[in-house]
Amino acid sequence: MFSIEHEFDATVVTLVDEGDDTRPPAEDVIVSAFEECITLSQVDPRSDETVQITLTMGQVHDLLVALDLPEGVYRRE
Repeated sequence: MFSIEHEFDATVVTLVDEGDDTRPPAEDVIVSAFEECITLSQVDPRSDETVQITLTMGQVHDLLVALDLPEGVYRRE
């Protein structure tokens, strides 16, 4: 399940893991898309602190391309 909110300076998508019969749900992941970067935030259940990763738009592009490529090392042209 997920939700989408459009804020003044970002689009925020919250990914909700509902779990299943074999495991409890994981903490929500919040993806905030700004003009210059994308941040991923999730609460670490061990420390109860929010961990955040920031990706540049170039890194996001590389990630999207990488999902369709075989193993290897690549450089963007």
